[in-house]
Amino acid sequence: MTPRVRFAPSPTGYLHIGGARTALFNWLFARRQGGAFVLRIEDTDAERSSPEMIDGILRGLRWLGVDWDEGPEVGGPHAPYLQSQRLDRYRAIADRLVEDGCAYYCYCPPERLQARRQEAERNGRAWTYDRTCAHLDPAQVAELEATGAPRAVRFRVPAGTTSFVDLVHGAITVDHAQIEDFVILRSDRHPTFHLSVVADDVDMAITHVVRGDDHISNTPKHVLLYRAFGAPVPQFAHVPLIMGPDKKRLSKRHGATSVMEYERLGYLPEALVNFLALLGWSPGTDQELFTRDELVAAFALEGIGGGNAVFNPEKLEWFNQQHIARLSGEEIVARVAPLMREAGLWSDDYDGARRAWLLKVIELVRPRAHRLQDFVEVGRPLFGDTLEYDEAAVARHLSAPDMPAHLGALRAAFAGLASFDEAALEAVLRELAAARGLKAGALIHAVRVAITGRAVSPGLFEVLVLLGRDRALPRLDTALERLADR
Repeated sequence: MTPRVRFAPSPTGYLHIGGARTALFNWLFARRQGGAFVLRIEDTDAERSSPEMIDGILRGLRWLGVDWDEGPEVGGPHAPYLQSQRLDRYRAIADRLVEDGCAYYCYCPPERLQARRQEAERNGRAWTYDRTCAHLDPAQVAELEATGAPRAVRFRVPAGTTSFVDLVHGAITVDHAQIEDFVILRSDRHPTFHLSVVADDVDMAITHVVRGDDHISNTPKHVLLYRAFGAPVPQFAHVPLIMGPDKKRLSKRHGATSVMEYERLGYLPEALVNFLALLGWSPGTDQELFTRDELVAAFALEGIGGGNAVFNPEKLEWFNQQHIARLSGEEIVARVAPLMREAGLWSDDYDGARRAWLLKVIELVRPRAHRLQDFVEVGRPLFGDTLEYDEAAVARHLSAPDMPAHLGALRAAFAGLASFDEAALEAVLRELAAARGLKAGALIHAVRVAITGRAVSPGLFEVLVLLGRDRALPRLDTALERLADR
């Protein structure tokens, strides 16, 4: 049987890291096995769901390169793929289960159930539904129906046990005494998660359910529903939860959790995909850096471990730097250009006469770039003509009383060079420093601040060459003017 998997997010928020990892595992499995990856949206919570959130989820998946074979905006033989458009289907199934004796109507007011639950908690014991409505006689039911009493639908949990084999955790058996008769249709005729997810999995012929460990407790209920539907039970693989460095469940207190926030922060989608794939899965080798195709070729559900995965931001940044190193200069330009335009640093000449110069700047900055924004920020002194001076850097490297004289002499020496190249620039600077009894490092730092406004930059002589004589000398003049006014 061709594998069919699904990712079914709830649009009550944007695509978060945990959901993205689950989607990725499903997608990798489908692509590796030549199966189908189905995307459906669990938007039955009308108050918390929104079209904006749906769009955000779709955008996040597309940015990661996780495409779907069936689902919103793609269609497919099992449409619709939004649960809000399948409500009649869920209601019909719930009513059929009542007719078959697998479920029953529950007329208990929610406030009464809540009161009993709270009383049990006060007495230090767990409370489960006592099946009051399962034992109503026909006359009682007729009276309640005549008064129009609100009714939910509860699944009738049989005696016994439910067992299933989890592809990550192995065999799991649950005694039905631990499962109350759970609600599958609320009194407002909206389905619970249990009913809608199983009904959709059956309708969409899902063969493998790959989801988070937090759903293990739901799976026995879902197995019971599959059997009540007379449908094949899919295979289950519950993947480890993602924890923060403090070993607590990943949340906003650990930093960004929205996938699109990582795009804004300058991470590459291929780096985030590589990082997420290794959160809870191992290829069985020491390899860490993977292309998307390499992940597909290596992925197997058997490689998923049972222990929780720790989200390490420093490791993600390392992955990002490694994937930046793999990009060609042109690929980096394509990704950085929008950021440069946003910062007002783009020139139309970069698409023409100054393209080769831009690529040289990219290569100069690349070793220092952990994120895409680093190309803009580190390269800013080269792209723009207006410098912002770091006053702390000025005070540290340009404040010596004799520094203006040293810089003035160096400016004259630079102006007289026959060739404005790295070797000539470095030679004349070191010669002048030695002749004036100055450490070369002190003069290098002073020139760096003078021409970039900063204490830190890529190699000084490479920066000077890329600026060129016509841009570098005026910057030295400006620095000298600033020092004269102090």
